Amino acid sequence: MKRRATLILFLLGLVSLRPVSGAQPAEEALYYPITRLATPADTLFEVGALELLPDRKIALSTRRGEIWIGSGAYEGSTPQWSLFARYLHEPLGLSWKDGWLYATQRPEVTRMKDEDGDGSADLFECVSDGWGIKGDYHEYAFGSRHDKEGNLWVVLCLTGSFTAESLYRGWVLRITPDGKVIPTACGVRSPGGIGFGPEGEVFYTDNQGAWNGSSSLKHVKVGSFQGNPNGNIFFPFTGGAIGGPPTYPTLTETRIVSERKRIPEFVPPAVVLPHGKLGHSPTGIALIENEKFGPFKGQLLVGEQTFSQVQRVFLEEVNGVWQGAAFSFLNGFQSGNIAVRLAEDGTLFTGGSDRGWGARGGKPESLERVRWTGKVPFEVLEMRARPDGFQLRLTEPVDPATAVASSFQMAAYTYLYRGAYGSPEVDRVSPVVEVAGVSADGLTIDLSVQPLTQGHVHELSVAGLRSRAGRAVLHPTGYYTLNEIPSGQ
Repeated sequence: MKRRATLILFLLGLVSLRPVSGAQPAEEALYYPITRLATPADTLFEVGALELLPDRKIALSTRRGEIWIGSGAYEGSTPQWSLFARYLHEPLGLSWKDGWLYATQRPEVTRMKDEDGDGSADLFECVSDGWGIKGDYHEYAFGSRHDKEGNLWVVLCLTGSFTAESLYRGWVLRITPDGKVIPTACGVRSPGGIGFGPEGEVFYTDNQGAWNGSSSLKHVKVGSFQGNPNGNIFFPFTGGAIGGPPTYPTLTETRIVSERKRIPEFVPPAVVLPHGKLGHSPTGIALIENEKFGPFKGQLLVGEQTFSQVQRVFLEEVNGVWQGAAFSFLNGFQSGNIAVRLAEDGTLFTGGSDRGWGARGGKPESLERVRWTGKVPFEVLEMRARPDGFQLRLTEPVDPATAVASSFQMAAYTYLYRGAYGSPEVDRVSPVVEVAGVSADGLTIDLSVQPLTQGHVHELSVAGLRSRAGRAVLHPTGYYTLNEIPSGQ
């Protein structure tokens, strides 16, 4: 590791705070109210990453290269802030380990420590800088927290979102504890965040564009190809870490489901987030690890920058491939969410910016907190694929009189797989949905769907359902990406 000293004096102590404002939908606030957290008035808190520290402190990095430490962010709405470090290069990943705060910057992973206890970092070390930067605005580098082996996962955006003009642009890398770079997966376009899902598997979000018909959540399998071939020029630099480059995709407009047959390394998007319906720019990822955030244990929360939202994703593995359903979850954040971090006690922190693309929230930056009130919304808890349809698991019993075919509407579609930017919805199908069974406890509904179409997003509306208490489903539309159809009964 490269050791660095700093001659910079950092600002400590309390700072004046900027007032906050805004509102979220009242129906969601009954269950998961959003609390705006006051931030220093003399700096833009365009949050790129969040990390939890000992003693209930939080660390956050800003687009302008600062790292701030907050006390009291779990309680009230006016944390006390101190500046921990500055002059970093747009850090988009933070991880706390063994007394060090690790930051993934555009050119490197850096770790820092406060050795003299004055609240500011005075020791900086370069952990790894084994990739390239050209200076293009789009060469973002997003970093995970440490995995069980002590590795950090870094996902690198292409140059200008189309080309790969710096080493390993369009790749996922692992950074070992001793700073070694392990090329791990290729085919990335424009990531918005990277993190861990069920069973410790790694997922990242990729944005609509070249070779990405719509934005999506993607599973990072070692040696996988994620769909965009522009970064595959760097295979000669990998030293054979993951074999040779995959077959180049068909240049004419095709579909992912057919290209998977040509390209064995191709791992399809686990969950497509339909463009314009469920957001425009997915970002950070947080795994719900316990019941303190409600009934959604084991699912993912995914940030959304343009729509100023947080989405909810249910995942399952079918025939060795990850897939699942996405649902709207929380709306009304004051800027475009980039960072999402869920604490063990069920406290969700989010932060973001409207830089470049704008955001529905209307504010240039945001830092907010969400907690579950203990009340359970009526939602589709799970949507699982079955050989002949889908099984829905609900958060509370359904009124059986509403569990009829007329309560359900479904459309299925996919996207063009091509080098051009994005895609419309194509190959639309209108499946017939019938109710095959309702469990005695009212919590499970089996749906027969004809036809099921492999590779299609199956968009299901359950707007006609009511709970036994007469409540409608809070977010009645789910989007299931059917990469694989289960076999058997």
